[in-house]
Amino acid sequence: MTRRSLRAPVALAAGLAVAFGPVTGAALADPPAASALAFDRSLPLQGVQNARDIGGYRTIGGQTVRTGLVYRTGQLNNATPADLAELSSRQVRVVDDLRTAYERAIGPDKVPAGATANWDDVIGQAPPEVLISTLTGGDSLYRAFITAPGASQAFSSVLRDIIDTDSAVLFHCTAGKDRTGWTAAVLLTLLGVDRDTVSQDYLLSNQYRNAAPGDTLNGVQQSWLDAAFDQANQTYGSFDNYVRQGLRLSDTDIVALRTKLLA
Repeated sequence: MTRRSLRAPVALAAGLAVAFGPVTGAALADPPAASALAFDRSLPLQGVQNARDIGGYRTIGGQTVRTGLVYRTGQLNNATPADLAELSSRQVRVVDDLRTAYERAIGPDKVPAGATANWDDVIGQAPPEVLISTLTGGDSLYRAFITAPGASQAFSSVLRDIIDTDSAVLFHCTAGKDRTGWTAAVLLTLLGVDRDTVSQDYLLSNQYRNAAPGDTLNGVQQSWLDAAFDQANQTYGSFDNYVRQGLRLSDTDIVALRTKLLA
């Protein structure tokens, strides 16, 4: 059952088809630095792409992000019964869908038993011309994560679900690399993980999606993530201000997030 939803205009099919086509058979990209791979965060799912645990990273202060509490994936429309059973066994009780109305219509989620499905549309409230220009990836998409109407509310809702949920939370978009990638980057940064490690986690999408260097359809680029951080600084003056003024997280919220996810 969907507990939370946002109204959004329907995106044009052509733009979405370009942006979220199937993974190609490109050669496997070079993996990021070994420190990002020290913990095997892969989820054994057959019908869900880019599925992994966000935990296992060390913070600047020497703590470790707990595993088994937050997962990031691609869309769940092709999840097999075994995939759903696996997610249920991992106590996934909230699924946050970051996609637009159109994406949800053409690929409805399959949600594990016992989980609440939430719709947190990141860019669906942007004007149609913005949707078309951003859904193909690139700096403009990542800057829209900061500036698009409703985007901050969507990202904030995921973070609040993580704070408020006793069990595990899974968040995803379509490919699990852009909107999902920024959500993960924000979360890890809030937890005190250094920027290089945050970038390594972000770039793992190239490996999980089998993207060759320069493949902007299936992969991600460091410059895109940098653009989002830069836009947060431009719009709010600092990442800290973005968290408090854009995402509207209080000091109490941040403490609760860290208490739950850091060991």
